[in-house]
Order: sequence, then C-alpha cells, then structure tokens
Amino acid sequence: MSDMKDLFLLTDKQIERHDTIEALIPRFKERAAELDEKAAFPFENFAELKEKGLTKIVVPKVFGGEEASLTDFLLVQEQVAQGDGATALSLGWHNGVIMQLRETEKWSQKNFITLSKEIVDKGVLINTIATEPATGSPARGGKPETTARPIEGGYEISGKKTFTSLAPILDYFIVTATVEPNGEIGEFLIPKNSEGLSIDETWNTMGMRATRSDDLILHRVKVDGDAWVAKRTPGSKPAIPHGWLLHVPACYIGIAKAARDEAVAFAKTYQPNSLDHPIKDVPEVRRKTAEMDLKMMQARHFMYSVSKMWDDYPEHRPNLSTELTAVKTTVTNMAIDIVDLAMRIVGGHSLAKSNPLERYYRDVRAGLHNPPSDDITMMALGNKAYDS
Repeated sequence: MSDMKDLFLLTDKQIERHDTIEALIPRFKERAAELDEKAAFPFENFAELKEKGLTKIVVPKVFGGEEASLTDFLLVQEQVAQGDGATALSLGWHNGVIMQLRETEKWSQKNFITLSKEIVDKGVLINTIATEPATGSPARGGKPETTARPIEGGYEISGKKTFTSLAPILDYFIVTATVEPNGEIGEFLIPKNSEGLSIDETWNTMGMRATRSDDLILHRVKVDGDAWVAKRTPGSKPAIPHGWLLHVPACYIGIAKAARDEAVAFAKTYQPNSLDHPIKDVPEVRRKTAEMDLKMMQARHFMYSVSKMWDDYPEHRPNLSTELTAVKTTVTNMAIDIVDLAMRIVGGHSLAKSNPLERYYRDVRAGLHNPPSDDITMMALGNKAYDS
C-alpha cells in the first residue's frame, strides 16, 4: 500500500522500476477522469511509458529488452493501475503478448527477432485480436468466422473482430482467422496501415472506457504468406499455461489499492459535525479498513506466490493451470470487494463523478469479463478434484 513499504519489491531493478512509475502516477491520475469521461485513449500516458522503457520490459535482453520475469511484469501492472486502470490493462495486453511469444516460442525465430527489435528501437505496440461477435471469448473454443483465403503470394483476410484493446495506437494486429479451404486456424500479423483495415469506434462501456477496445474491420486485407505466424487449435489445452495472463488480476488489485488509499486519506480528514474527531477514529471505519487490508494481503500473497513458482520452477509450469485461473478469480473478486469497502467508508461522497472511487467502482468490475471467467475457473477446479 502506498503509505507503507511494499514487501514484494525484492530486487534493485524492481525498486528502480517502482520509483520510475511512482513519478508517473500523479500525471496519470490527473488525466484519468477526462479520459474516462470522453472514452479517449491515453496517448500521453503511453508516450511516457515508452520513454521510460516500460513497453519493452519483457523483450529478451539479447534483443535490447530487460527480459522481465512474470513477477516483475505483475509489479509494473499493479503500480501503473494505481494511476489509471485502463492504461495498465492496455499495457498488459501488449507486454503479455510479448511474454507469451518469448515463453512459448510459437513464432519463428526470425519473426520474433524482427518484432522484438521494432519494439525496442521504434516503440511499436502489438495485441492479439481474437474475439468476434458470434464466437464470444476464444477461451471457450469458438472458431473464427474471420477468413483467410489463399491468393497468389499470400492471403486475403476478411472479417470483424471485437474488443480490440489499444485500437487507436496499435502498430500490429495479431488476427485469428479460419484458413480456407482446410479449416485450420491461423494467427496473422497485420500492420496497421494495411489497405482494407479499419477501426469502427464502437467502444462505449461502463468501465475501462479509455482502453478503446473498438471493433476491427478487415475487408479483403491482403498479406504476404509469411504473415501467417502461428497455428491455433481452439479449445485445446496449451502446452504451457498462460501465466502472462496474471497481468489481468494484477491490474485490478492495483485499482483496488488506489481505492483503499483514497478511502484512508478521506477518513483521516473527514469530520462531520456530529463528531469531535475525524471518522478514522470510528471503530467501524477501522474494521472496514482492516478488512480491506486483509483482503489486499491475501490477494497479493496468493498472486505473487504463484508468479514466483512460475518464475523459479519452470518445470512446474505445465501443472500450474488451475492455480493460475484461481489467482485470476480470487484476486479480481477481492479487488471488487476492496473497492466496495472503500466506498462504504467514504459513503455518499464516493458516488460523485468528481470522486475517483466512482471510476474505480466501474473499472474494477470489468475484471469479471476478462479471461478466464469465474465459471471456467470453477469448472477447472471441480474437474481437477474428480477427474484426476
């Protein structure tokens, strides 16, 4: 928590990154309300993140990055979210893609080296765009209706994608498509300036408004044959569980930390005329604050114990699937509880549009709809208990 030493900062590099982000947080907070109100992408925030090297932290050192561990990645996500949740979630999708490619080696070495160098030298941003209106979440095994039709020298891609986070600023889109006529699922790397590629500005949601997760329209977009960078099998169990997706709960517990700190600061100074002291001395306020901090400890210790196991014991990664999904469900729901408790402490003031708690409340609930969903987690845990 911001008013005490963070016990999870264990290395000089983690402390250095923490201090770097700490200097950015006031500016991110200052911009957050307007970005949320206008559903505008945080271009200034990303310019500063690039300047500080935070969009290349997971790139391998040999290509000019920092090769950050999963724990390092989560610490960055959690702290950036204290300034602006939408900025953190957007950053997480980009860095998460790079970590996935680094750990799975699913791309050719040539393609990965080229992308890594562009991220380091040019600051390019990338995201995987897989969700479609008819298929829902890719985690449920839906087959893309977006098609890739073979043409001379490459493919012609047509379709519509939803939830294109970072849409206004992406340099590359990794698009899933069904390849005709054999029905294979391919991942295609498509540059932003491709003819026939456009963004339909449909994003108008309750929370996480500044992620600009608009629709991606692909109308007969032509790509070279080497744009097909990987194959995908919908619904299959991955060889390596998606540890990098812990950036999602890390973001939401960061929002919860911001809400907790807001409530504590309010309680230290707010004194209604019915009391001769600030509400911080009211026993129920102290109980709710203790409950917030207890949930924060439980969430963070669970998340970072699993990330440390992922980092330190790679041989155990294939067996961490249920732990990873459980972290997402547990931490995200605890984050929602913490924000709710913070609002109960602040009371009716927390409902004002001028109060950041109102935004935290809306943003943190978006975590319920990021993958994996709670029902998938519960099914995985139940199946593990009875089918193993």
